[in-house]
Amino acid sequence: MATVAGLIRLLLVAALALRQAAGGVNPPPPCPLDLGYVRTFPWDRAPCAPPVSNVTACCMTLLSVLGIGLAARLRATGLFRLPSAPASAACIRAFSDAIASPPLSLPRSLAPACFPVPSQFAISPSYCAGVTTAAQYVAAVGGAAAGELNSSCGSNLTDASVCYACLAAGIHALARLTAAAGKASNSLNCFYLTALYAAGVSNSAGPTSPATAACAFGLALATTSPASSNASSSITHTNIAVATVIPIASVLLVSLIALLVWTKRHDGISSKNRGLSDERRPSRQRPNTGSVLFDIRALAKATGGFAERNIIGRGGFGVVYRGVLADGSVVAVKKMLDPDVDGGDDEFANEVEIISHFRHRNLVPLRGCCITDADDPDDHGSRQMLLVYDYMPNGSLDRYIFDQQDGAVLLLPWAQRRSVILDVARGLEYMHYGVKPGIYHRDIKATNILLDEDMRARVADFGLARRSRDGQSHLTTRVAGTHGYLSPEYALYGQLTERSDVYSFGVLVLEVMSGRPALDLAEPSGMVLVTDWAWMLVKAGRTREVLAEALLREEECRATVAAMERFVLVGILCAHVTVACRPTMPEALRMLEGDVDVPDLPDRPQPYGQRIPFDEGEGNFSASSVLSGPFLDFGDMLR
Repeated sequence: MATVAGLIRLLLVAALALRQAAGGVNPPPPCPLDLGYVRTFPWDRAPCAPPVSNVTACCMTLLSVLGIGLAARLRATGLFRLPSAPASAACIRAFSDAIASPPLSLPRSLAPACFPVPSQFAISPSYCAGVTTAAQYVAAVGGAAAGELNSSCGSNLTDASVCYACLAAGIHALARLTAAAGKASNSLNCFYLTALYAAGVSNSAGPTSPATAACAFGLALATTSPASSNASSSITHTNIAVATVIPIASVLLVSLIALLVWTKRHDGISSKNRGLSDERRPSRQRPNTGSVLFDIRALAKATGGFAERNIIGRGGFGVVYRGVLADGSVVAVKKMLDPDVDGGDDEFANEVEIISHFRHRNLVPLRGCCITDADDPDDHGSRQMLLVYDYMPNGSLDRYIFDQQDGAVLLLPWAQRRSVILDVARGLEYMHYGVKPGIYHRDIKATNILLDEDMRARVADFGLARRSRDGQSHLTTRVAGTHGYLSPEYALYGQLTERSDVYSFGVLVLEVMSGRPALDLAEPSGMVLVTDWAWMLVKAGRTREVLAEALLREEECRATVAAMERFVLVGILCAHVTVACRPTMPEALRMLEGDVDVPDLPDRPQPYGQRIPFDEGEGNFSASSVLSGPFLDFGDMLR
C-alpha cells in the first residue's frame, strides 16, 4: 500500500512539474458549440471543394455554416457568440476537424485560413452596444423593433414574402442597434448579432432548419445531404428556391448601405472589415446572388483611375464609367458625384435596396457596390459610393431613335423598335406585379433604357424608384422625374401610382415610333409635347403621319403598317391625361402584342390651366410650393 501511495505522490509531483514547466497554463477549454450538424446539414460545399478557386466564396460559406452553431447556442443559452478568445480558438480547431472528417473531407487548413484571428468569434461588451445576451439585444433595439423581428422572422422562411418581411425587420432592428452602439462599435458586428438573433431566437424552427439558414445566413443548400446521396436526404425544391433566390443575407450588402446612410456617419466600414479576414481581397461575394461588395482599388484599376476617357454617361447623381475587372468582365461603374449632397445618400441606398431583389431579363442587373471611408488613404480623403452593373455595350435607346447631330446612321428598323417597346413593357410589368410590394420606377425615359449585346432593352437607373403600399391607391411623394415624361396628376399633386409609370411608358412609345423627343424645343412655335402632337394627328385621322420617316421608308406590307399604327394608339392611350383611361402594364402589353384590341381613344379633358414652379438641375425637376423660378404651364399637356 505504501508503494502505491508513493507512486501516486510521484505522479502528482511530476504533473506539478510539467505544469510549472509549461508556465502554469491550464489546458485549453473545449469548444462550447455542438458542431455535429456540420457533417449532416445539407450545405453546398462546392465553393470549398479542392482546388479552391474562389477563397472569398469559400470563407463566406464557412462563416455561414459556423453561424448555424452560434445561433443554436444563442437559442439554447441566450448568449451571443463565444465567451473568450480561448473558446473561439477551440471552436475554430473543432470546426476544422469537422469539415476535414468524412463525408466532407475538405482541407483542414480552410478554417484557419478563413478565420486567422483566434479570438474572431469571442464577444465582449465593446463588440456592439454592450450586447452579449439576447436580453441585452432586446433592450438595445427596443421592444417594438425586437417584437417586429420576432413576428416577421418567426414563421417558416421558405415563403418569399415572409423572408422579405424578415429582411425589412432586420434592417430596422439593425439601424436601432447601430444607433445605440454609436461610434464605439463596428456596424458589421451589429449585423452579425442581428442575423444570429433572427435565426436563433426569432425563428420558430431554429437555425438548423435549412430554410432558416438559407434565409438568415444566405447559405447555399445542396440538393443532397453531405452525408448521403440518397434521394431521401434531398431537401425540398422550395428550400432550394429560397436558398438561391431570396437569401436574407443580402442584408449584408443592403443593410450596411442603408445603415451608413441612415446614420450619416463618416467612419463607415474600415478597410480591414471590407474583406472577411483578408484586407487585400478585392471583393466579397454576396452568397447566391452574385453581387459583391467591391474594393475601391479594384474599381479604380478597372476604370483606369476613373479616367475621363472611360466616362460613358452622366446623371443627376453620378458619372458612369466603363471598366474591366481583373477577371476580364466588362462593367459599368456608377460613381456618385457627392454622397453628402441632398438626396445623394438616399438615392444610393434606395437603388441598391430596390434592384438587389430584381431577377428579370429586361432589367439591368446590379453586380455589386462599393462604400469608402473619408479617412481611407486609398480614397484620397473623400467618402465615395459606387454601384457596379453589367455593361450594356450598345448604350442607351436615345442614340437609336432620334436623328444624330453628327449624321451617324443608328436609327432602328421597325422590328427592333417593336422588340424594344415590348421589352420595356415586360420589365415594367414585372416591377409592378412580379415583386411584392410593387415598384414604381418614376423615371422611365429613353436615356434610362439600355441595350445589351443582342439589342434587347433593359430598364435602368432605379435611384428614384419607390415601393407601393398595400391597400393604398397611390403614394403622395415629392415630385421627381424628367420633363415631358411625368403624368399630370403626379406633376401637379405628387400622386404616384403604377399608372404614373404607364404614362411615362406611353411617352416613350411615342418617341420610339415618331423619332421625336418628349419635349421638342426646336419648334418655331415653342415647346411641343409629343403627346399633344400625336394626339392631334390621330384625332384628325392622320395616324400614319406620327410614324418616323425611317419607318415610312421601309418597304413593308399593309399589316406591318397597321401594327405600327397600333403601337402609336397604345402609346397615346397609355399617356392619356386621365388616370382611369390608362391601361395597366399587363393590359398595355397584351394590346401591343395584338392579343387584345385597342379601345377607342377617350376624349381628353379641358385644360386645367395649372401652373407649377419647378427647380431645374441635371435634367430632373422637383415640384415646389415656393413661388419662385420658372413655371411650367400644363395647359397644353392637359388637352
